[in-house]
Amino acid sequence: MKSKILFIMHMPPPVHGAAMMGQYVHDSKLINEKFECHYVNPSLSTSVANVGKVSLGKIVFMIKNIINIIRKVKNIKPDLCYYTPTADGWGIYRDLVVLSLLKWQKQKIILHMHNKGVRVFSEKHCLARWAYRRIFKNTYVILLAKELYPDIQKYVLEKNIYYCPNGIPQTNLDGYKRTSVHTPYTFLFLSNMIETKGVVELLKACSVLSKKGVIYTCNFVGKWSTVTEERFYDFVKEFCIEENVNYLGAKYNEDKISELRNADSLVFPTYYPGECFPLVLIEAMEYSLPCISTIEGGIPSLINDGGTGFLVQSKDTDALADKMLWLIEHQEEGLLMGKKGRNRFLDNFTLDIFEHRMIDILSAVIKAKNNN
Repeated sequence: MKSKILFIMHMPPPVHGAAMMGQYVHDSKLINEKFECHYVNPSLSTSVANVGKVSLGKIVFMIKNIINIIRKVKNIKPDLCYYTPTADGWGIYRDLVVLSLLKWQKQKIILHMHNKGVRVFSEKHCLARWAYRRIFKNTYVILLAKELYPDIQKYVLEKNIYYCPNGIPQTNLDGYKRTSVHTPYTFLFLSNMIETKGVVELLKACSVLSKKGVIYTCNFVGKWSTVTEERFYDFVKEFCIEENVNYLGAKYNEDKISELRNADSLVFPTYYPGECFPLVLIEAMEYSLPCISTIEGGIPSLINDGGTGFLVQSKDTDALADKMLWLIEHQEEGLLMGKKGRNRFLDNFTLDIFEHRMIDILSAVIKAKNNN
């Protein structure tokens, strides 16, 4: 008889990393064949801009969702409840309510953390510390990388931690390989146009290159968010980089793949507070792009600094520009970095590998005795 799992997890919309991973789990043939799976999507937001904001509609939806979860637990009697909690903000109190009800019903719980911010938020709010103690009590936790454990170390023993890096479906099915660079050398930013994803820092780095007379192109692909169209072009004009920088809009599916093929490297200078394990870096690695990113969250477990790309400190625009210039001036080495990145993707970050890891973890937790 299959073990029963109730998955309470975010799925699109809106489109972001945690929601995409939830969709992959939901659609996984392997996971659904291994377990008897039931799903609830607790997402209260329909767009990235609404994430973290409170409204009357969200409160009503939350109450209905909680009632739905209680009913499902009563009817299904799952062997395990899988839950994707919020790391910080008002959402932790919603999580506290749901998880307290699950624990009251004697459910075994595993939390899958797709963002970070527990440590910082708990340092600012004594009520949050009280909530976190109750959220993490008697639970197992999945983290995306070992660098993320310090964020919850105060609340969870390491013996109750499992590590499962994200993985994505393979789209480079024809085995496309990068053998040369474009003229001019083309950088790609691929993310929602959120300021803390490093949009302005990349524009400033482009300004440094332009002032040096470097020939290059930098394409921005993503949906407008905290960086608006007006603000973006104000920066472009202020930094005098109109000839080098292009905004290409949001791209999905084949259009996004086309941009990955048309680029020579991906630049993702994020300092987003909840950054953990960006899928965009994995996508770039599949297409043999060397990546320049920052030492945030689990990114050091993704990018091998000096091997498959470069890592710089957050907001260090001079260091960012230096690495961009290095790739322009060392094109053969950059191509080799991209090749190593693709091999790293195939060995570690495909969806198939993710699914098998998830099955192993969920099976282990179902068999484990509560020892928190």
